[in-house]
Amino acid sequence: MYYPKARQTLMSLAVASACAAFMPAHAQEVASTPGAAATSEQAAQEATSPSSPAGVQTVVVTGLRASLESSMNLKRNAQGFVDGIVAEDIGKFPDTNLAESLQRISGVSIDRSIGEGSKVTVRGVGPDFNLVLLNGRQMPTSSLGDRPGRGYDFANIASEGVSQLQVYKSARAETPTGGIGATINVLTARPLARPGLQATVGVKGVYDKSAENLPGDVKRGDKVTPEISGLYSNTFGDGKFGIALTGSYQERNLGYNQAAVSNGWKGPFRGDENNWGTIPAGTAGNRPQGSTLYQVPQNLNYNMSGIQRQRTNGQLTFQFAPTKALTTTLDYTYSENKIQTRRNDISAWFNFGPSTSTWTGGPIAGPLTYTEQIPTANSDIAMGAADFATKTQNKSLGFNTAWRVNSDIRLELDVHKSTAESKPDSPFGSSNTLGTASFSRGDTGVDFSKDFPVLSIAGADFARAPQQVTGSVFENGYVKSEIEQAQVHGSWKLLEASELKFGLASTDVNNRSAFSVQQRDTWGGATVPSDYPASLFHQESLRQYFDNIDGSDNPALFNTFYTFNFDQVRQAAAKASGLPNLYLPKTTYDTDQRTREKSKSLYLQFNTDWDTALPIHTSVGVRYEKTDVTSTALVPIATTISWVSQNEFPVAFGTPSFTTLTGKYHHVLPSFDADIELRSDMKGRFSYGETIGRPRYDQLTGGQVLDTLARVQGGTGRQGNPGLLPVKSKNIDLAYEWYYGKSSFVSLGHFRKSLENYAGQSQVVAQPFGLRTPVGGAYWNAAVGAGCVATDLTCIRNYILRNFNGRPGVTRGTDDATGNATGTIIGQPNDPIANFQITSYSNQKAARLRGLELNVQHMFGNSGFGVSANYTKVDSGLAYNNASIGEQFALVGMSDSANLVGIFENDKWNVRAAYNWRDKFLSSTFDGSGPNPNYVEAYGQLDLSIGYNISKNLSLQFEGINLTDEIKRIHGRTERNLLYVEQSGPRYMLAARYKF
Repeated sequence: MYYPKARQTLMSLAVASACAAFMPAHAQEVASTPGAAATSEQAAQEATSPSSPAGVQTVVVTGLRASLESSMNLKRNAQGFVDGIVAEDIGKFPDTNLAESLQRISGVSIDRSIGEGSKVTVRGVGPDFNLVLLNGRQMPTSSLGDRPGRGYDFANIASEGVSQLQVYKSARAETPTGGIGATINVLTARPLARPGLQATVGVKGVYDKSAENLPGDVKRGDKVTPEISGLYSNTFGDGKFGIALTGSYQERNLGYNQAAVSNGWKGPFRGDENNWGTIPAGTAGNRPQGSTLYQVPQNLNYNMSGIQRQRTNGQLTFQFAPTKALTTTLDYTYSENKIQTRRNDISAWFNFGPSTSTWTGGPIAGPLTYTEQIPTANSDIAMGAADFATKTQNKSLGFNTAWRVNSDIRLELDVHKSTAESKPDSPFGSSNTLGTASFSRGDTGVDFSKDFPVLSIAGADFARAPQQVTGSVFENGYVKSEIEQAQVHGSWKLLEASELKFGLASTDVNNRSAFSVQQRDTWGGATVPSDYPASLFHQESLRQYFDNIDGSDNPALFNTFYTFNFDQVRQAAAKASGLPNLYLPKTTYDTDQRTREKSKSLYLQFNTDWDTALPIHTSVGVRYEKTDVTSTALVPIATTISWVSQNEFPVAFGTPSFTTLTGKYHHVLPSFDADIELRSDMKGRFSYGETIGRPRYDQLTGGQVLDTLARVQGGTGRQGNPGLLPVKSKNIDLAYEWYYGKSSFVSLGHFRKSLENYAGQSQVVAQPFGLRTPVGGAYWNAAVGAGCVATDLTCIRNYILRNFNGRPGVTRGTDDATGNATGTIIGQPNDPIANFQITSYSNQKAARLRGLELNVQHMFGNSGFGVSANYTKVDSGLAYNNASIGEQFALVGMSDSANLVGIFENDKWNVRAAYNWRDKFLSSTFDGSGPNPNYVEAYGQLDLSIGYNISKNLSLQFEGINLTDEIKRIHGRTERNLLYVEQSGPRYMLAARYKF
C-alpha cells in the first residue's frame, strides 16, 4: 500500500493542498526550492498553462485576508520550517518596504536606517549570516555604510514587483549555503504564472514629518514627494509566450537629529587606577572606588541631517514555452538607490584634564554629570557641516530553462550574472566633514541623567572669537560585488512514494572595496576668522530639534549654535588657504581590497512518504561545498607621525603596494526533515541540518591597514585573514502546528543552534613600519623637564614649538587667537616607536543559542476581522560581560521580538494596524574608542494602513509609519553611557491604485 500523495511532486502537492484549503477565489502561492530559480512561479504556471492537467483552474490571491491565508498554507505545506508573506494582489505587497514585511515573521528582526527597515537578523543571527536570493539566485550586496559586510540592504528593492517572500529557517541539502539564520528568497512576477493581461498603475504622495524639523541649511526639497509604480504582464500565442514589465520610481525627503558621544567612551578604568580620565579625589560625587568600572566621554556631538532619496526599480521578463514540457525564462532586474545628505553639527571635545563629576553606583558606574575645567575659556566650540551623496546600483541578468523529460524526471538549468555597485554621487565625495570653531569654550559639562545628554558651556563668546575653519575630511568610497552563478537541478520520482532531488552549482563571487581620505588635520585652526564673512554663518537654537527626547528641556543646555552652507564655506576655506585641492576628495584610492570566492557544490536529497498510522513525510540529504579564497589588498605604507594639535597625531603615507594571500575550505553538510500528520489539522515537525556562513570581507582581506589619525597613546589599524573558515552551525528545530480553521492556526516552535569557528575580533599591540612618535621623545622630555605636566599637552606643545622651532621635525606657525603656538612636530629617528592596536581575526569562538517561537493567527468568522501575533524568545550564554575589560566575543543582534497585526476587510474597506517590538540587543562589541559594547535599546513601532475600494479597479490607500514617533537610543556599559539618541518622525502616504 502506498501513500496516495506520493504520486505527485511536492510542489504539485502544495498547490493542490492550497486549492483545497481555499474558496474558489483563492489559492496558495507555494514554497519553492530556494536554489531553483523560478520554481514556484513555474509550479503556478503548470497549473494554468496549456500543459496543465485537465480540470485545474486559474486561481488568484487577493486581499489582506487572502494574503494571510496564503502565508499560512505556505507554512503548512512546506518541507521543513518555512514562513513567508504573499502579495495581496499582483503588484500590491502588504508593506512599502520588504524588510518591514519580513519583521512580521516570527524570529525575524530588522535594523533600521534613515527611518526604514534595511537589514534583517533571524533567530539571533545577524545580517552577515542570512542569505538573500532573488528567484533562487544568490544576490550580491554593496553598501558604503558597511563596505566589507555581507548583509543585504532591502531598502534597495521596491515592494511593488515582488509576489512573495519565503524565509527558509531550517537547513536542507537543496538550499544554497550562506544562511545560518535563514535563507530568504524574493520571488517576482512571472507572466506564464498568470495567463492573460494583468496590469496596474499606482501613484502616491509621501509626507515625512522628520524632514520639517531641521535647520534651513540642511533641509532638502519639498514637503510632499511622489512615488509611481506600474506592472504589465501578458501572455500570447495560446500561452506559449509571456512578457512582464514592472517599474517604480520613489522620492523621499526626510531628516533625523542625533545627540551622540560619537567617538565612544574612554576606558573602562577601575576606581583605584591612576590613568587618563581618572577622576581626581574630592571632585566627584559617589566617586567610583576599588574595582568599580567607569568611563569618561571622548566628546559630545549634536547633529541634524537632511536627506533626499530617489529609488528606481524595474524588471523585464520574457517567457517562452514551446512545448508542454519545456519553459524558458529570460529576465533582467535593475535597481538604483540615490541618497543625498546634508548635515550640520555642534560638538565639544574633552581633554581629560581636571574635572568634577557625579556617578551612579557600581559595579559599573555611569556618569550622571561630568564637567571639565577650562579656566582660560580658549578651547574650541566645534561646529561642522557635511554635504555628500551616494549611489547604489544593482543589475541582474538571468536565464532559466525547465524541462519535464517525462512524468518522472524534471531538469532545470539556471544561470545569471549579477552586480551590486556603490559609489559617490557628488563632487564632494561619499562622505565629508568641514569643521569650524569658535575658540571661546570654558568649563564644559554634560548631564547624562536622562535620555538626552545636556551640554553646558561657560564663557562662550562668538563676538570675541568668531567662527573659523579648522580641519576637514573628504572621503571617497567604492564597493562592487559581482556574482556569476550556474545551477543545475533535477528531480526523479522513484517507486510510488519517493523522489530523488539532485543538483550542482558553480558560484564565482568577486568583491571589491576601495577607499580614500583627504584629511586636513588643522583642528586647532586652519585659517583666521577674518577670512569668513559673518553672513556665512546662521544662528540657530538647538533645543527645538530634540523636543521629543526626555531631558531636552533642561535650561542648562547650551542652546546657541551656527549652521552654514557647506560649499560656500568650503570655497572660502580653499581660497583663504591657497590649497584648493585639500578641500576636495582624492581621485585615487588609499586602500583597495579585493576578494574572490570560487565555490562548487553538489547535493542529493531523498524525499519519501511513509504509509503509517500517522502519515509521515521525510527528507534526508547531503550537500558538499568547496570554496577557494583569494584576497588582494592595496596596503598604504605609513611613513611618519606628526603632532599637529592637542591630541591629533595624523599618520602620513607613502606609495601603497598590493599583497595577495589565499585560503580554502570544504564542508559536507547533512540534513534531515520529518513532518508527521498527527491528525488532519495538526502537524509535528523535526529538522536537523548543518549550515555554514562565510566570513565578512573585512575579516578575509589580507594586508595591514593603519587608520589615518593616531592619539597620544598610539594608533589603531586592522588586518584580515583570508584563511578564515566559515562559521558552521548545527541546527535542531521542533514544532507543533494546529490549523484549526480555514485561515486560523497556532504553532509553537523550538530551535537550537550550535555554532563554531566564529571569527573572534581581537586587538594586538604592534609597531608597524617602525613609526616614530614625538610622545616621550627628546623634545617632549625637555618640555616635561622644564616644568610641563605630562598630561598638559598644550604646555608641552607650546614649549617645543617656541624653543625648538627650526630643529629637525619642528615647524612653528602663527599663534592662535588664544595665544597658544600652532605648528607641526614630527617624530624623529631617536624618538620612541609608536604602538598601534591592530584588530585582526581568527577562528577561535563558539556559541550556542536557543529559542522559542509562538505564532497565532485567527480570523473571526465572516466578520472581516482577524488578528495575527507572534513572539520569539532567543537566549544564549554568550552575552557581553559589562564588568569585563578588553576584547570579548558575544553574539550581536540577538533579541526577543514580538508582532501584533490586526485587520479588517470587506468589499469596500481594508484596514491593517501592525505593532512591531524588538527588545534590547547588542549591536557591536566596539565603539569609537575600543572594545566596548553597543546596546540598542528596546524599540516598538506602530504602523497603520487603510484602504478603500472605489470600484473593482480603483482603490485608495492611506499609510502611516511610526505613528507614535518613537526615538532610537544606543548606550554602552550602562544606560548613562550614551552612544547616541536619535529623533526622526512619522511618515504618511496617500496612494491611488488602478488595476486594469
